Amino acid sequence: MALSISFLMLLTALALSPLCFAFPHGGPFLFPQFYDRSCPKAHEIVKSIVAKAVAKEARMAASLLRLHFHDCFVKGCDASILLDSSKTIVSEKMSVPNRNSVRGFEVIDEIKSALEKACPHTVSCADILTLAARDSTVLVGGPYWEVPLGRRDSLGASIQGSNTHIPAPNNTLQTIITKFKLKGLDLVDLVALSGSHTIGQSRCTSFRQRLYNQTGNGLPDFTLDPAKNCRKVNHA
Repeated sequence: MALSISFLMLLTALALSPLCFAFPHGGPFLFPQFYDRSCPKAHEIVKSIVAKAVAKEARMAASLLRLHFHDCFVKGCDASILLDSSKTIVSEKMSVPNRNSVRGFEVIDEIKSALEKACPHTVSCADILTLAARDSTVLVGGPYWEVPLGRRDSLGASIQGSNTHIPAPNNTLQTIITKFKLKGLDLVDLVALSGSHTIGQSRCTSFRQRLYNQTGNGLPDFTLDPAKNCRKVNHA
């Protein structure tokens, strides 16, 4: 299913979020032509590898899009989700929303490796994630948009932020609305994000209770009954 223009707006808002970060090696200005001189084939390399990955596994488009979203919703689009645990860092990969769930890291690694060969120490992982999300969106029938570039990669991670800020499947509607509002996003953005899930694959654990034991009585969620909730069609 093609993604809506509203989802384009959501991704753009998320992609611009690093503007509030501190940049020790330059100003906080992002623009699409950032790598035109330093790595002119950057866009082509990212697009080619993403296309290959999605052709091999269609689900990968949604995985890369989700990886970008889970990165941006914590501390901005800074690639902190890619960091492994160390003596000073607890990886965001270990958070409840991400553990054994987020995927596509191997595609990002392949892109980074190719870019390092073409133009060493130039293209940030944060920009790679953002470009990969855009290219994935286009490959599944969504809109194309110019990606502002020039992000710097984070040196730290926030597992607490990942556990706190990323919307969960069992969150109430009001909780999710609040989480979006804290990021400067509105109901239109929320609907767009929800709609984007139509291109992916969900784990049974995220909705099993609605099918088999919604209220503890062993019965499915009554709101799933089409006879009660779908408008009857008059065939007369």
